[in-house]
Amino acid sequence: MDAELRMIEGKPVLRFERRLRHSPEKVWRVVTDPAEMKHWFPAEVEVDGTRMRFTFPDEAPVDSDGGEGELLESDPPKVFAFRWLTDVLRFEILPRDEGCLLVFTAVVTNKLTVGRDAPGWTTCLDALVAHADGAEFEPPAEWLSRIEHYVREFGLDEGTDEPEGVRFTRDLVWTPLEDVWRLLTEGTDDAVPTRAAHPGLTPGRVTRSEAPRLLEYEWLQDGEPKGVVRWEFDHVPLQGTMVTLVQENAHGPEALAAWHVHLELFFAATQGEIRCPWPTDREEELAKRYAER
Repeated sequence: MDAELRMIEGKPVLRFERRLRHSPEKVWRVVTDPAEMKHWFPAEVEVDGTRMRFTFPDEAPVDSDGGEGELLESDPPKVFAFRWLTDVLRFEILPRDEGCLLVFTAVVTNKLTVGRDAPGWTTCLDALVAHADGAEFEPPAEWLSRIEHYVREFGLDEGTDEPEGVRFTRDLVWTPLEDVWRLLTEGTDDAVPTRAAHPGLTPGRVTRSEAPRLLEYEWLQDGEPKGVVRWEFDHVPLQGTMVTLVQENAHGPEALAAWHVHLELFFAATQGEIRCPWPTDREEELAKRYAER
């Protein structure tokens, strides 16, 4: 797991390096030839002049129509760059003793998605190296821990304490909107679902419920409404599902830590892993970290 995240001109850029024991010319073919790319690239690629077309395999957890792109740079055997939807991918092949160095960068649209983009591209590059070596490649069977690693590494799980209250926005990967809503509400229509509140919160009445995109309810302090908690979901084709959570009139490291943990557990649940009991040690660790910010 060797991805590096940089912000360049306000845009998130993932950067990877791979050493290969092959000539730049051979690596160029593996990187640019659609017949070779099918062994490592996540979509099938068609190139017609500068126009590019991408198609996902039927078993992929996203739309089979992978959209279009554009060839931006082709300088054999040095640089190959293209746009895929709104992301820009660039491969630079640098000669080295006994082979070459492949530098891959991905300029992505949404910083929140790099938590899943990083393990995805790591796997693709590992497959590329294996294919160049003539070796078999077995993709990882488990993705949750890999995504969680990069989410934490890049701070994509951190909340903010704003005048309105504490706020979090998290990527839920490709989980369909209806599945996320069903997981959150568990079929509850008129009461606050258990998964919509952390153990330290006292929920009141539901104030808005607009399946599958919005759930809002009062939270109580000393038996009186103090503000609302609002869950908002959004799904964009070929980009995935996002959640924004706000607790109005709540501030401080304790509130941030509690929701931080809650969203960690909720994300794991969207990926099929239910974790319990509540991790008190993790909450205390995060409260100290937020207090030091």
